[in-house]
Amino acid sequence: MKLPDLTGRRALVTGATNGIGLEAAVELARAGAEVTALGRDAARTEAAVATIAERAGRPVASALCDFSSQADIRRFAAEFRERHDRLHILVNNAGGVFNERTLTVDGLEATFAVNHLGYFLLTQLLLDRIVAAAPARIVVVASTGHYRGTMDFDDLGFEKGYTIMRAYQRSKLGNVLYTRALARRLAGTGVTVNALHPGGVATNIWTGAPGWAAPILALAKWFMLTPAQGAERILQLAASPQVEGLTGLYFSDLRAIAPSALALDDALGERLWTESERLVGLAP
Repeated sequence: MKLPDLTGRRALVTGATNGIGLEAAVELARAGAEVTALGRDAARTEAAVATIAERAGRPVASALCDFSSQADIRRFAAEFRERHDRLHILVNNAGGVFNERTLTVDGLEATFAVNHLGYFLLTQLLLDRIVAAAPARIVVVASTGHYRGTMDFDDLGFEKGYTIMRAYQRSKLGNVLYTRALARRLAGTGVTVNALHPGGVATNIWTGAPGWAAPILALAKWFMLTPAQGAERILQLAASPQVEGLTGLYFSDLRAIAPSALALDDALGERLWTESERLVGLAP
């Protein structure tokens, strides 16, 4: 995808050590953006940044953050804020799945904590920097899995009947609900926020799936998009003039489509917002 000149614009890409995050970081840097590639593992992040910089032909900054730890998200956000007064493009892409029910250091179910609360906390902590950079864009990598997602506030962490897919689907429904709720709050600021399904992409996100699924996933990869193709969906929302001014939408195959009925429930979105604030310790 041909991007406009992004010289002078700052971009932060989470989950940038491989797959669609790495490819998006390469193209944003090629277009002139000052990219920070965020990863969890120091060695993998260092290697990824070297690859991104070589392919983009320009330096790329790196940073570390473990999205399963709210303290680490706060640490990274504080360090970013100290260095930068503006952020023009935020790509919330980091994520994961867990075969068995896993708790984070904060005592939260890990899929929901990483895939939804991690996005929520980081974005809220950097929001004033994003508004200061307007026109700016926030991109939330969701999934078609949100169509089957549920939101049970009496059992958000699946203490009663955990499965890997139900947890993933709930976290992705959270992504779309958050996107719409944040778009309502940012109306008139010059900041847009949109969610997307990047397509069925051959990435490493499902390495946490059960062993019996490995042959199925290996076969499916032959029919999946490449990471570069999946990254085009991110890049469209991050920088393309085609979607300028559009906000609060859900995209698939490079076009806005209707999300699930639950994702369109604004009352549900507001309740999730309140609960998310509570779970991450942010004041209303």
